[in-house]
Amino acid sequence: MARAEKDLSQADLAGQIGVSRQTINSIETGRYVPSTVLALKLAQVFEKTVEEIFQLEETD
Repeated sequence: MARAEKDLSQADLAGQIGVSRQTINSIETGRYVPSTVLALKLAQVFEKTVEEIFQLEETD
């Protein structure tokens, strides 16, 4: 959702933070939990806090 607000493609976002488009796709589909550094980079791009982008699931 944050990516759509910034009108960024997965490839655009991946290029900005130095990962592959597949990594962005995996994060968005819940198959991959980003590292702290990657989460902070995403928060910086989106101008949001990490907590605004990611939430703990009940099973976490």
